[in-house]
Amino acid sequence: MKLPQGFRAVGVRAGLKVSGKPDLSLIYSADPLVWSLTTTRNLLQAACVTRNRVRLDSTDPVHAVVINSGNANCATGDQGVTDNTEMARLVADALDLASPDTVLTASTGIIGRHLDMAKLREQIPNLKDQLGDDTDALARAILTTDLVSKTAEVTLPGGGRIVGVAKGSGMIHPNMATMLAFVMTDVVVDQTTLRTLWARIVADSFNQITVDGDTSPNDMALVLSSGRVSADAEGFAGGLEHLAQDLTKQIARDGEGATKLLTIRVRGADSVTDARSAARTVASSSLFKAAVHGNDPNWGRIVSAVGRSNATVDMDRLRVSVQDVVVYHGLPQPFDAKALSQAMDTEDVIVDIDLAVGDKSASAWGCDLSKEYVTINADYHT
Repeated sequence: MKLPQGFRAVGVRAGLKVSGKPDLSLIYSADPLVWSLTTTRNLLQAACVTRNRVRLDSTDPVHAVVINSGNANCATGDQGVTDNTEMARLVADALDLASPDTVLTASTGIIGRHLDMAKLREQIPNLKDQLGDDTDALARAILTTDLVSKTAEVTLPGGGRIVGVAKGSGMIHPNMATMLAFVMTDVVVDQTTLRTLWARIVADSFNQITVDGDTSPNDMALVLSSGRVSADAEGFAGGLEHLAQDLTKQIARDGEGATKLLTIRVRGADSVTDARSAARTVASSSLFKAAVHGNDPNWGRIVSAVGRSNATVDMDRLRVSVQDVVVYHGLPQPFDAKALSQAMDTEDVIVDIDLAVGDKSASAWGCDLSKEYVTINADYHT
């Protein structure tokens, strides 16, 4: 997938992963970038998260993002902070940038291990000569337990493109998850507008995803603009939201051990906050996720999750459908359980919920819970 105008990227093997798979990548723009960032709300935060959040308040331009996988560089004390800063400095030197402050950093992998800086010192100076104009190597190099790369693109009417790559498979839950997302666009947009827009979009995409109820200390979703192409503001906003939700679904579909993508659509809510909460609560219910894996239309688990979601709901008019079959509407509804079980035996399971108290809506995405999830996390190493 080709990058938008103004961007170059690369992904290589630096030897950080014991598997020998690609684990070091770089995004670069000669143009100063307009950018926005959302990060984990976990009180435990990796050095890259803390540093990037500080950079949000800086007026320094941004030209690059360096990403390592296989090592989270988190809970590593002062040495981890020093190593993260050096990684930015090595990139700045390699790209002939004025300051390491023009370089953002990202890490993902195992918590509590120091970075092998000798390998990074060896590899980073070579990245400039390997930069290309597509996403393939970048998308592969950011993965950890993911089974597939995650990329998406939107071409806007009249010109302008948005391209994104993401990683995430486990330790996924709202308030961000073990996921990294890097979205690049050549559309002209000012910093204030982009930051307001990105916060709203993340709230309806990456923060509406759950795999296992855990939130990691390294998560970030970053959007960057090279400002090469003028485009309609409303069209850009819609395209950016579409792309973020596309990447969100890809992460949920590739959840550790997952065999199904679970989509929860809530309407009839008193507020968007309530709609989001109800959708997330159902999507994150371990009991319901296990039922989905077994093709069991156990609607009681859905209704129970809605009831504990803190959303306002009219229980006498609450309506729940699974695969377009109404299973509850204030009272249990008659349905063919065997036929519905067969309808759930597919890669996409959709639940529709009407809270019957308002006109607001939201969606959340998750996956089924399988035995393979336990196996992957019992044996996890990167």
